[in-house]
Amino acid sequence: MSIRRADSLGGRAAIVGIGATEFSKDSGRSELKLAVEAVRAALDDAGLTPADVDGLVTFTMDTSPEITVAQAAGIGELSFFSRIHYGGGAACATVQQAALAVASGIADVVVCYRAFNERSGRRFGSGVQRREPTAEGAALGWNLPYGLLTPASWVAMAARRYLHVYGLGPEVFGHVAVLDRRHAARNPAAYFHGKPITLADHAASRWIVDPLRLLDCCQETDGGQALVVTSVERARDLPRPPAVVVAAAQGAGRSQEQMTSYYRDGLTGLPETAVVARQLWRSSGLSPADIDVGILYDHFTPFVLMQLEEFGFCGPGEGGAFVAADALPLNTHGGQLGEAYLHGMNGIAEAVRQIRGTSVNQVAGAARTLVTAGTGVPTSGLVLGADG
Repeated sequence: MSIRRADSLGGRAAIVGIGATEFSKDSGRSELKLAVEAVRAALDDAGLTPADVDGLVTFTMDTSPEITVAQAAGIGELSFFSRIHYGGGAACATVQQAALAVASGIADVVVCYRAFNERSGRRFGSGVQRREPTAEGAALGWNLPYGLLTPASWVAMAARRYLHVYGLGPEVFGHVAVLDRRHAARNPAAYFHGKPITLADHAASRWIVDPLRLLDCCQETDGGQALVVTSVERARDLPRPPAVVVAAAQGAGRSQEQMTSYYRDGLTGLPETAVVARQLWRSSGLSPADIDVGILYDHFTPFVLMQLEEFGFCGPGEGGAFVAADALPLNTHGGQLGEAYLHGMNGIAEAVRQIRGTSVNQVAGAARTLVTAGTGVPTSGLVLGADG
């Protein structure tokens, strides 16, 4: 089983184009239009045309099907199309599937995309409105009657246990919020451009669900983001430096549920992230010491700390101190707390910019970036690197 050994995907595909719409709270246009704008921008960035594309990958939550995006963007025949489940946990898996298609010869050029009006349209933060009678709905049914109706409330359970076990206070989460907003303040594309915060601002923000405050919670954003994946060989003939897929992985833990895995042995970690971490390190031959930049999924601040611990950057309960010490450049675009909430796809784009050397918060000599996807759900991750 691949979960117990290295895989051979690394070094066979690369991200060669990135494109996005503006990030706003009211886009004024359809999600399909946002998707097409992002796809066309990514292709322009890659020096490719719609005629070059033969594969598309998106999320199950996306309202713009692959064939509809293909038609609207002027893309012709498709030999590969796919959708990944579990919300933000799908982000890095879209690139993994694109890389698998390219490496196996099923497709030559695959575009991964995500577009939604998550602020002016359906707001995920509003919580569960209704559920179809599915197995997933049944799992949520054990928690909804007790008031656990929103993503913040689901995460708060694990966050409270984390603080209790390690003898910490809610202020430890503020380090993530302050760091993200510091980077967003210097990023013209970020919604919170020019608006840094302090730990005092974090502590003064209103409670959402104890122990989470407003500034512990990601934004709700309208926008689209797309990424173009092709072979490393073809990438070398394109205008932008490629971000090579050094390793890619998906992971689900034992007793996994969507955001409510409360029946595990403990609530202070993220077992699904541990699965991804083991596979990324095993397949890449790298370790935390080899990573120059970390782009960690930050829908809620506590899970950033747990991810750092699961990947081995620091010990259990030490994530807050690690962030406070600036021990690793993190979320240099501002993250989903500061730039935009695009289910993590904008984080992958930032990892590409770091490899290219074009980030507004560029880390000198950045050659390897770690990217993670949504946590609390079955998830995914990437290690991207410079060619050669």
